Amino acid sequence: MSSTRTEAPPAVEPAGLPRRLRGALLRILPLLGGLHAYLGWRLLPALDLGALGLSLAIAGLVLSAGLIPLGLLGRFLIPHPGWADRLSGLGGLLMGAFSTLLVFTVLRDGLLWIANDPALGAPTALGVLGLAAFVTAVGYVNARRVARVRRVDLPLADLPDALAGFTLVQLSDLHVGPTIKGDYVQAIVDRVNGLDADLVVLTGDLVDGRVDHLRAHTAPLGRLRSRHGPYMVTGNHEYYSGAAAWMREFERIGLRGLHNRHVLIPHRGARFVLAGVTDYSAGVFDPAQASDPVAALAGSPPGLLRILLAHQPRSAAAAEAAGFHLQLSGHTHGGQFWPWNHFVPLQQPFTAGLHRFGRMLVYTSRGTGYWGPPKRFGAPSEITLLRLVKA
Repeated sequence: MSSTRTEAPPAVEPAGLPRRLRGALLRILPLLGGLHAYLGWRLLPALDLGALGLSLAIAGLVLSAGLIPLGLLGRFLIPHPGWADRLSGLGGLLMGAFSTLLVFTVLRDGLLWIANDPALGAPTALGVLGLAAFVTAVGYVNARRVARVRRVDLPLADLPDALAGFTLVQLSDLHVGPTIKGDYVQAIVDRVNGLDADLVVLTGDLVDGRVDHLRAHTAPLGRLRSRHGPYMVTGNHEYYSGAAAWMREFERIGLRGLHNRHVLIPHRGARFVLAGVTDYSAGVFDPAQASDPVAALAGSPPGLLRILLAHQPRSAAAAEAAGFHLQLSGHTHGGQFWPWNHFVPLQQPFTAGLHRFGRMLVYTSRGTGYWGPPKRFGAPSEITLLRLVKA
């Protein structure tokens, strides 16, 4: 039923702050400090805060510049998971607020340059603060609510009658970690199980942290139900968190990994190939684990529908060349919040939704959770109910 299996890579568990992250931190801190100084320079003089208010505002900017990178690295710096999560949560919230405030401040400077009217200084500064606060608050609410179901039809040529109407639920980029915990995961599982799908697939980035810290919070994923069982592939964040240990844990709770291999799914007298590849970047962590769509199809019967699970949309070129008809991906989060959706195309061929790549369809999920800032604005999270239909 399946081709030769490729084993998961050796475990790489975080132990202290790795040297490469120390180097990144030393580079990021001056940049963040400079950008926070820019915010203070452009906004604070226009607000007329007085000596005390100005001192508090400057202190807040300095604190934000320090907490954002520390929040990202909290699990490496603090041995106690609870305190590490609190630091990461605070850093992520500040990152989201700072990001939006920076964008609106740059837009304000453009407006002031065009208008050339000093009288606009104070009201536009207040407007920037108000808009940033609004977007951050709405984005937080959007991120923390349980993802809604998005229904998508996938038109496929030469689809066998027996497979017409076949349903797959796709979960992606759940990012169980500092702020996404077991209660949120259980709510997702309950919603998925209520859809009574034929198949559940998970397209990577399920976790942000070590197995011993998050095992209890990922346990509800073992209760996912469908006619043909849940299958999964790794994303880049699994490799940051110890991929081998996580693959053992996922298999233990009943998630079946597809890593450069395939299985045959029988349904109403027909069959199709369901294959998966390791993350596009997996070869950086272990060359033996390089993503390989050709290997994933090796030994599969000819003439069947071929569906690939691949975390990153940029796997599409190799997948289409290998002969797949459909690729299901995630990774992008749809940009997660405006305006970063406009920057996704710098790295990925697709930001979100259904597209055609040569002879192959690609569906890119906006993700079921979030990463970093607990914030979604203009890019809602989704539980995707996909239905195969005849083209």
